[in-house]
Amino acid sequence: MSAIVFNGNGVTVAEIAAIARKDVTVEINADVYDRLARARVLLDQAAASGQQIYGLNTGLGANLKTAVTEDITAFQQQLVRGRGVGVGPSLSRDVTRAVMAARLSMFSVGGSGISPAVFDDLLALINKKVHPVISSIGSIGAGDLVLLSSMAQTLIGEGNAEFQGQVYSSEQALEMAGLRPSRLGPKDGLSLLNASAVSVGQGALIAADGARLIDSQRQAAALSFEALGGNPLILTPAIQRARPAAGQVEEAEMLLAHLQGSSLLEAKSAIQDPLSLRCVASIHGALAHALNAATETIEIELNAAADNPLVLLDENRVLSTGNFHTPALALAFETLGIAIAQAALASAARFIQLTGSVRNGLPRYLTPIGGPSAGFVPLQKTVTALIAQIRHKANPVMLDFLPVSEGVEDHATQTHLVVAKCAEIVELWSYVIACELLAATQAIDLKPGHLCGKGSAQTYVFVREISGKLEEDRALGEDVSKLAGRLREEH
Repeated sequence: MSAIVFNGNGVTVAEIAAIARKDVTVEINADVYDRLARARVLLDQAAASGQQIYGLNTGLGANLKTAVTEDITAFQQQLVRGRGVGVGPSLSRDVTRAVMAARLSMFSVGGSGISPAVFDDLLALINKKVHPVISSIGSIGAGDLVLLSSMAQTLIGEGNAEFQGQVYSSEQALEMAGLRPSRLGPKDGLSLLNASAVSVGQGALIAADGARLIDSQRQAAALSFEALGGNPLILTPAIQRARPAAGQVEEAEMLLAHLQGSSLLEAKSAIQDPLSLRCVASIHGALAHALNAATETIEIELNAAADNPLVLLDENRVLSTGNFHTPALALAFETLGIAIAQAALASAARFIQLTGSVRNGLPRYLTPIGGPSAGFVPLQKTVTALIAQIRHKANPVMLDFLPVSEGVEDHATQTHLVVAKCAEIVELWSYVIACELLAATQAIDLKPGHLCGKGSAQTYVFVREISGKLEEDRALGEDVSKLAGRLREEH
C-alpha cells in the first residue's frame, strides 16, 4: 500500500491500522482543503460578528461565562498547556499513530474550523514519524482532551516526542524531522483537543485485531471438533435457519467449511456434545455481531465532525454541540469485551475437555507416554488464570464517573477506559486461543487414522510450524506465547 488518501469520508479501521503499524503515508484530497478553508473563513466571520464561540472567545467548562478578549492566540496555547495533566504509562507507538490518524481523519470532514496550516502540521507529524508521548490516564470519555493535549503540545514544540526510536523534547524532535512548531490561531488549540480521537484510534486497532482473532477462534473450534469427535450435524444449515440469531447461520457455514473432507462427516458421533461445541455457532455469531457493531461505530467516528463548537458549512453558521460525547462507542466496546469473554470461556471449556482424564478416546492429559507424565494438564491453570483476567476486565465501567467542572460536565462515558480494557481482553484472548489450538493439535496427533477437513488440516500445519508435538513433558509456556504472538500478527 503506497498511500492512503483522506477525503473526508470512507476511512476504514483497516486503513488506520495500516497507517499505525505499517507507517503508510497519508495524502489529502484537494476537496478537503477547500472545506477547511471555507470552514475557517466562516469561523472567523462568526467571531468577528460578536458571536460567543466556546473555546474561541470564551473559557472552557466552568469558565464558560469568562470572556476572552485579548491575545486569543496565546489563549489557545494556554488551553493546550492547561490540559496537560495526563499520567500513567505512555501509549504505544502504533496506538499513538492511530490516534493522530484518527484526529486527522475527523478534521478532514471540515467541521472543526482548524487552520489549514495546523492541519498540515499534524499531517507532517504522521508522515515524518514524529510521535508525541501521550499518557494513558486522564480521559473520562467526554472527549479525550487531557490525553490529546500531548499531541497538541508536540505540535507547538512543547512536551516530549519519539523520533527514530528515541524520545526527545518535542522541539528537538521537530527540528530533527525538519519541521517547525505550529502557530495556533483562534480555536486551533481547542480543535486539537476536543474529540475522542484516542478512544477512536485505539478502537480501530482493536477492531482490526478482533477481525483476525475471531478467525483464529473459528479455526481452533473446528480443530477441537476434529479432536473431540464432535457431531457435525449440529452445524446443519436448517438448524441455524430455524433460529437465525445474529451471525449464527454464517458461523455454522464457516465451521462446516473447515470440516469438509473430515472423517467426522462419516463417523458415528454422540447425539449431543458439550455446549462449548454444540452451541459454538451461536457463541461465535454473537461475537461476530458485536465486532461488526464496534467496527461500524468506530468508522462513523472516523468520518464524522465531532467538534464542539461545530462549523456547519451547509448552513453558514457555528453552533455548540455534544458530538464529542461517545456513549454509543463505549457501549459497543463494552459489548465487544463481553462477547469476546463468552467466546474465550467456550474455548477454555473445550481445552478442559481436551486435556481432561481419558475423554473422547484421548489419552489422559494428552500425554503419549502416560504414567506420571503431566502432559497438558498443568496448562489448565494458565487457561484458568487467563479466563479470570478476561472476566474481570469484561466487567462494565462506562457508568463509573463523577460530575466535574462545577457540575457543567455532569455526565461521562469512560469510553477510553472501556476501549483500553477491551484491548487487554483481546491480547489475553489470543493466549486462550493458542492454548486450545495446541491441545487440539496434540489430540489430532494422538488419533491415528483420523482425517481432518481441508480447513482444519491447514490449521494443524500452521500450529505445527510453530510448536512440535509433545513427546515428553516440557515447558509449554513458550509455545503458547509464540503461537499467540503469531495469531496477533497480520499475515
